[in-house]
Amino acid sequence: MAHDVSRECGAPLVVGVGASLGVPADEVLALIGAALAEAGPDPGTVVELATVDAKAHEPGLIGAAAVLGVPLVGYPVGELAGVQVPHGSDVVLAAVGTPSVAEAAALAGGGQLVVPKRKSSPAGRAAMATCAIVRRPRLRPIAGGGDGPPTRSEEAMTIPTTDAPHDLRHHGDAEVRDDGGALIDLAVNVRTGTPPAWLRERIADSLTGLAAYPDGRPARAAVAARHGLAVERVLLTAGAAEAFVLLARALTFRHAVVVHPQFTEPEAALRDAGHEVRRILLRAEDGFRLDPAAVPEEADLVVVGNPTNPTSVLHPAAILAQLARPGRTLVVDEAFMDAVPGEREALAGRTDLPGLVVLRSLTKTWGLAGLRIGYVLAEPDTVAALQRAQPLWPVSTPALVAAGACMEPRALAEAEAAAVRIAEDRAHLLAGLAEFEEVRAVEEAAGPFVLVRIEGAAQVRARLRTLGFAARRGDTFPGLGTDWLRLAVRDRPTTNRFLQALDQALTLTHP
Repeated sequence: MAHDVSRECGAPLVVGVGASLGVPADEVLALIGAALAEAGPDPGTVVELATVDAKAHEPGLIGAAAVLGVPLVGYPVGELAGVQVPHGSDVVLAAVGTPSVAEAAALAGGGQLVVPKRKSSPAGRAAMATCAIVRRPRLRPIAGGGDGPPTRSEEAMTIPTTDAPHDLRHHGDAEVRDDGGALIDLAVNVRTGTPPAWLRERIADSLTGLAAYPDGRPARAAVAARHGLAVERVLLTAGAAEAFVLLARALTFRHAVVVHPQFTEPEAALRDAGHEVRRILLRAEDGFRLDPAAVPEEADLVVVGNPTNPTSVLHPAAILAQLARPGRTLVVDEAFMDAVPGEREALAGRTDLPGLVVLRSLTKTWGLAGLRIGYVLAEPDTVAALQRAQPLWPVSTPALVAAGACMEPRALAEAEAAAVRIAEDRAHLLAGLAEFEEVRAVEEAAGPFVLVRIEGAAQVRARLRTLGFAARRGDTFPGLGTDWLRLAVRDRPTTNRFLQALDQALTLTHP
């Protein structure tokens, strides 16, 4: 039925879906199957189910996406409200904020509407599901073209001609945003118990100076001293996410390459700035490790994470250094490097690699996600270009105070001790996961999270929520599918309770 159709070769299709509370997956699948049949004898390949954010956690939609083997992508209602739809409803607009969830979600990424909104019609009750189908342009390969078998880099690299079928704007906080604190959070990679009391006090003391404009010079000097760099090589930003936007807008390049799976904001920022993005998709069979030869010679912007989110793989510094060369900007996202004992394989502080840009975040280890503070380490000309693209006073006084405090010797010692504990707790989590035949973890994990593969992960994730745990779905990361979950490392008692819940979830999913 719909499952088989989704595997056929043909143009990529996006199925927009809407649903009432509690809609069963079978009803959604039956509706999609009927719509695909309406699309013709060779409708194309379903690559994505799309809906509004508020429905992205609906088990029936999650289950339907899992059966189809495609990601379920949620769009903010504000974004869908701006999409013109041909068959809208004022009733739906008043209730949801968009006149048609199905058509707006399907059309949000562009393309041609081939099947307008259709409703399920279960006997004896009102429609519970809607769907619409859009055909998107194909993705074309960027490498190869010869008659022989593709090389590894040719297998891995594609260049999207339109928006990719992954929700690049989905992040772990979406898993817990509306739960009211009811779930134990394994979806967000912020260290628990943070910020520490001493840091909260320093931030609170800074509030007496809010009448003055922020002065970033002391914090900038502190970051420079911590890494042994000149201050001209440091730029303070409102979290690492701002740095990705600055890089996309301020630098000049023609051939951008992003190594995936990794944090999706770099690619999202590049796309928003109008850049065409090439992807290198690292493979699970290779342990998600990077072969420098996979990066095309013409690439003049390369973005890679280390340790990489979500794989938790720590690439050797010597491997990454091979990517640096004159005329190329090499961006290494080290947002989680301070969670690695000894920060081994770090490139922060290196000045011998041409075009190197290192990004750091203070939000993860220090629990400052709500404060937004990070920094860029790069050549002075690059820092100056990025700074020109920033608005005036981009980092608040409390964030600047926090940045300076986190560079102090006692803070660095605390971060190192926390990194050691995280490594021990991660080993405990991996040992527990190894007891389950259904679970395959990326064992070379080095960050404060692990990536796992579970058949039927969408259903497992939904059942874990009913058991009190929020896990990060993996299918929004390019290179991963619906069988992947990311789990934040927590203390041993929390991990033990999670492993018990996982046992129950797996028993229900794989009886």
